[in-house]
Amino acid sequence: MIESSSEEEIKQVIATFFDGFHKQDSSIIKSVVADRIVLQTTGKDREGKTRFREDKFSNFLASICSIPDSISFEEKLTAFSIQVDRTMANAWVGYEFWMNGQFSHCGINSFQLVDFDGNWKIIYLIDTRGRAGCLD
Repeated sequence: MIESSSEEEIKQVIATFFDGFHKQDSSIIKSVVADRIVLQTTGKDREGKTRFREDKFSNFLASICSIPDSISFEEKLTAFSIQVDRTMANAWVGYEFWMNGQFSHCGINSFQLVDFDGNWKIIYLIDTRGRAGCLD
């Protein structure tokens, strides 16, 4: 059963993550992730084959923080579905990614979180990416 206070806390953790993402501020992002976060992505390539990869968190931070000021980007969150059980939660978050005002792709971010003694932290993030069915 979802406790509304936990759900709101989890939404705030995710909002903080994306605040840091959009500001290209690694300290904000680090404030809401666990020490050993796992980052993965999956999607189809141009030939329609499933691709799956894992990224190092340090590489993710470096890539976000190195985006030049001449490039604007925004990940618009479109929907939330959150499940909570005791010290574990999952947030299924739809998104659209826009670059320089142009639609790029969409998908789902699946966040796994753990409540470390009153502080929800992201321990795992996997996302899907694609263009089909995005702006329906």
